[in-house]
Amino acid sequence: MACRPPPPATPPPEPAALPEALAWITGALERLREAGLERPRRVRAGRQGREVELDGRRLVNFGSNDYLGLAGDVRLTRAASRAACAEGFGAGASPLVSGHSAVHAALEGALARLLGTSDALLFPSGFAANAATIAALVGPDDLVASDERNHASIIDGCRLSRATVVVYPHRDVATLGRILAASPARRRLVVTDTLFSMDGSVAPLADLADACERHGAMLLADEAHATGIFGARGSGLVEATGTAAGVHVRVGTLSKALGAAGGFVAGHPRLVDWLRHAARGYVFSTAHPPAVAGAALEALAVVAAEPERRTGLLERAAGFRDRLRRGGLDLGAAEAQIVPVVVGGAEAALALAARLAAEGMFVPAIRPPSVAPGRCLVRASLAWHHDDADLDRLAAALLAAAGCGGRHP
Repeated sequence: MACRPPPPATPPPEPAALPEALAWITGALERLREAGLERPRRVRAGRQGREVELDGRRLVNFGSNDYLGLAGDVRLTRAASRAACAEGFGAGASPLVSGHSAVHAALEGALARLLGTSDALLFPSGFAANAATIAALVGPDDLVASDERNHASIIDGCRLSRATVVVYPHRDVATLGRILAASPARRRLVVTDTLFSMDGSVAPLADLADACERHGAMLLADEAHATGIFGARGSGLVEATGTAAGVHVRVGTLSKALGAAGGFVAGHPRLVDWLRHAARGYVFSTAHPPAVAGAALEALAVVAAEPERRTGLLERAAGFRDRLRRGGLDLGAAEAQIVPVVVGGAEAALALAARLAAEGMFVPAIRPPSVAPGRCLVRASLAWHHDDADLDRLAAALLAAAGCGGRHP
């Protein structure tokens, strides 16, 4: 049966007056607006892809993490349908009760093989994987050292752990070494993204692994934006940098390059067994739908069968970054498919995003708390389905907006 769009949503009833206990929200929202930090929620129609329809407007889509173009791939849709037909849509219970299905088990095995680990564990989301895993590894007598640009899920996991948290400057391994050397903690955990989601910079994994080995610390690496993109097998930057032996805990997500949903943790089987018992986001959450696991399994098969998706994407991204840098744009330390153009204040980022939208391109403005004040940017997420004409068009628009002209500098 052909897929049909859902019926139009029925408008909600008119809201009642805000209760007195919640009256503070009005002022808080007004302060967000005044600071240029209000975030509208757009309605997307149709599938993710090279183009996207947002609020009824068709735009070239540079605002998705669908790096391999799989989120709208019909093969994933069919795989999800097969899994749903076989096992129903809802999982019905937590994995430790009766929610862990055959397709979940198959996906965990496939993830472990992809990453070259002995075992893997699925979570309802990448956010849950980070938050639950960190809190299961360290506690009040321990230390967590976290890169200052880590994702919010890592930050929240550090807070939930109740360990002493020390934030080290971005990619500053020397400072990290001093932090580890000075700590008398029972356990020490270093946590980092491998590819940082807002600025496209890459963690110095080999140096981090060396520091952790010297100081007896655990190293957790979140591959959310690198899974499917880097490495000979496409497992991520740990594979690409040859640091698997020094990275003890590997976290990832199925919702970005793999086009599905959910998160995972992979590593030694005893580590995974411990998380099955101690990671509250796993123990107390209903397993994610078998249909989603079926789609993710299909995505892993595509990653293995079509390596040209990731290699072609990285080649085009390198050329795109080089063109912008030679035109004088500030891309920070970006070296992957995430290409930020730093503009400074929130209003400047909003204005540039609006100008690009007027030219038919969706490139979202990124503002605090996602980035530091004064480092607001527009973030172009390049994907396999963007062709040379798309990238030429975006580069020309960005250079023209910066006063550099639209031609190749």
